[in-house]
Amino acid sequence: MDQLSAMRVFRQVVDAGGFSRAGEALDMSHSVVSRQVRWLEETLGAQLLNRTTRRFALTEVGLAYYRRCVQILDQVEDATLMVQHHQHHPSGLLRINAPMVFGTMEVGKWLPDFMRRYPELRIDLVCNDRFVDLIAEEFDVGLRITRTLPDSTLMARRLSVSDMVLVAAPSYLERHGTPSVPADLVRHNYLTYSLALQTTELSFTDPAGALLSVAVRGNLQANTGIVVCDAVRAGMGITASASFVVHEDLRRGDLVKLLPGYQLQSRDLYALYPQNRHMSPKVRAFIDFVSEYYAQFRWHC
Repeated sequence: MDQLSAMRVFRQVVDAGGFSRAGEALDMSHSVVSRQVRWLEETLGAQLLNRTTRRFALTEVGLAYYRRCVQILDQVEDATLMVQHHQHHPSGLLRINAPMVFGTMEVGKWLPDFMRRYPELRIDLVCNDRFVDLIAEEFDVGLRITRTLPDSTLMARRLSVSDMVLVAAPSYLERHGTPSVPADLVRHNYLTYSLALQTTELSFTDPAGALLSVAVRGNLQANTGIVVCDAVRAGMGITASASFVVHEDLRRGDLVKLLPGYQLQSRDLYALYPQNRHMSPKVRAFIDFVSEYYAQFRWHC
């Protein structure tokens, strides 16, 4: 028998004032109730009840045990209710990791709406561009903009795609001219995001579908795309940027898209999270929210 179940039966016998009434409350026969209490006494090696044909009375140890049963069973019920509430109402701390530029420029646009939808959540957003081990650093979910995902035990949900576009400010192009083919880039100042997979070469697909590469160089590299794009906006040079970073600049005319007939390899946006048998409600709520948000393509260039 299950001792916790037997404890519930014993408590009900005491609360109801008898075996028959306890059986009615628990939908059990009198004999089953009696057998559960007798098994509990045998397991404990102590008599909990003094029985007569008409009534029973708690022994001294039975009264002490009853009081502890009430405490334990109430705590078990509270724990069960807490989990059930948590399953239906995401709550607690949600730790999110994101790349610096994406976290700075994108996450802030929709995070307040997410927090309003789930007011019982607390958010810890950490933005950086170094490699982050989500499990070791105890993040619940990570957002990544990448061409390919490395092999991992993490689960991945693809959310959207961000084109890569070659851009420059009108002021730079007035001084240095506008490249018409990729080979022209060797004569231009190319500003580099130093954590990119390739910093000295750009690969394009030409209008015919052929692949070609061109060497690039310049007088600035930085480990944050924010600085690189700020320098490009200031007319310091050319760079290749994800469309989510520059689509508003292109719409306003602050930046110009270069070599429109040539395509750079796009980047995919993923949500990554540890693989668990049961996804926590807070992670599921987050994944569902960002999937819904990015179901609409948002970075037209």
